[in-house]
Amino acid sequence: MRARAGGKHVAMGTHNALVGLGSRRYLEIIAVDPQGEKPARPRWFDLDEPRMRASLTEGPRLIHWAVRTDDIETLSARCPIDLGAVHSMARGEFDWRITIPDDGHLPGGGLVPTLIQWSGARHPTERMEDNGIRFITLAGEHPEPAPIRAALTALGVSDTLKVTYERSPRLAAMLRTPRGAVTL
Repeated sequence: MRARAGGKHVAMGTHNALVGLGSRRYLEIIAVDPQGEKPARPRWFDLDEPRMRASLTEGPRLIHWAVRTDDIETLSARCPIDLGAVHSMARGEFDWRITIPDDGHLPGGGLVPTLIQWSGARHPTERMEDNGIRFITLAGEHPEPAPIRAALTALGVSDTLKVTYERSPRLAAMLRTPRGAVTL
């Protein structure tokens, strides 16, 4: 199954492709848009950070995750790790609000999620074919797991991502596919 072209995030100078994971979940593959203009601000997800750019030249990898909410301001304020300001975005028929740190960094080294609030009842997964791929779980490693765990608890997602100690932050997702389990 190939990812379906999504669109451009003009304000961030990125573009994406999407893979449906069932029940309003999806994997979003985001990259710097080679035809896009460099934004006036740092790109999200550390995409302007030299180490991240060097790492991604070796190949794609899972660097972050997002959590859908119906009250982005309240949930963001509850988090002990700064998730950044809430920004309004739109493309085509979709409008959403999303947390983005001013400097573009990954909160908690990528283990503390970005928050997203979709406007209206429509959701991008409604147009995605069911390819039989499903989300199973997330796992993470961090040199300071306690503050990451506290943030995940405050956001109500401590059961979604289990974090253990390791010298460098790392995120992994397990998916069930028609060909068996896969870890990203």
